[in-house]
Amino acid sequence: MKKSKFTEQQIVAILKEVELGAKVGETCRKHGISDATYYKWKSAYAGMEVSQLRQLRDLQAENARLKKMYAELAMVHNALQDVVSPKALAPARKIELADVLMDAHGLSERQACRAVRLARSSRHYVPVRRDDSAVIEAVQAYMAVNPRHGFGLLHDSFRLQQQPWGKTVLWRVYCQLNLNLPRRGKKRLPARIKQPLVAGALPNDTWSCDFMADALWSGRRFRTFNVLDEFSREALRIEVDTSLPAARVVRALNELIELRGRPRRLRLDNGPELVSQALAQWARDNEVELMFTQPGKPTQNAYIERFNRSYRTEVLDCYVFESLAEVRKLTEDWLHRYNHERPHEALGRIPPVAYRMQKYPNPLLLSGTE
Repeated sequence: MKKSKFTEQQIVAILKEVELGAKVGETCRKHGISDATYYKWKSAYAGMEVSQLRQLRDLQAENARLKKMYAELAMVHNALQDVVSPKALAPARKIELADVLMDAHGLSERQACRAVRLARSSRHYVPVRRDDSAVIEAVQAYMAVNPRHGFGLLHDSFRLQQQPWGKTVLWRVYCQLNLNLPRRGKKRLPARIKQPLVAGALPNDTWSCDFMADALWSGRRFRTFNVLDEFSREALRIEVDTSLPAARVVRALNELIELRGRPRRLRLDNGPELVSQALAQWARDNEVELMFTQPGKPTQNAYIERFNRSYRTEVLDCYVFESLAEVRKLTEDWLHRYNHERPHEALGRIPPVAYRMQKYPNPLLLSGTE
């Protein structure tokens, strides 16, 4: 806005001239102003003295200062409310701010708690620390032996051992120890026609067999021959060596029959060792039926494939091996834990050996035993 060349005292004097009897037009021509300017001045300053103008000017200045102060305080207040909102500050920090308001500014407890949006009961709350040392030691001891087990197997094992801690306590400690393993999302596939895979109704009714491969630290490759009883999901044998030809497979099966008895069927894929004449002759001699899966259909041998995954994640991918003897030792230890201690979800969350003994406590009743 353009500043007037007349002071407020001069404007009041011009208005006084008209009030004393001078004509508006003559007064305007005398001072070089328009009639509109005169009437504008009259609406603003009519009937006022110079002292009153000074007082009005001071009030306007004070009003402007107060408006500015209010705007600044409002901005600070809004910022403070955002800072002390429940989502921005933890209760401990709010308690500290309330103490500062009470000690430094003399506010009452009620006023200080209201200012920082804190319940007075929270200020007097004394937390009770949980003693999870026993749970932590038990979880760490279990994961040291089974580093690839997830929370489900951990909880099932502790329940099987009748540990006193519930699922909530175990999950809290499990997360605090950062033991959560990353999980892959489920792959959504269109509906397909599925052939049911039926396990044997008795022990030694059907054995599943498959090969796996890995390497030592030196880069030397080795293979494993895995045998699983489909009835109890019990891992019967894991043969480890750099080469496992058909003759070695036949020898491993003969040794296993001496310990476990003869199976009625073997479920196999189409590997060269498994479609060999040596294994076919062994099957005829022992009256064992060989069931081959369709090429490219590993799900038709899903029991051994699922076992292979557990063996891969918990042994082969979990350790660095320097010799075959080390592979055999770790495999033997893990195989004992798998059969006797590790809960199996498909068996009602009990180990395979316990499931077999629960169903058939007499080992002489095993199918195929002479």
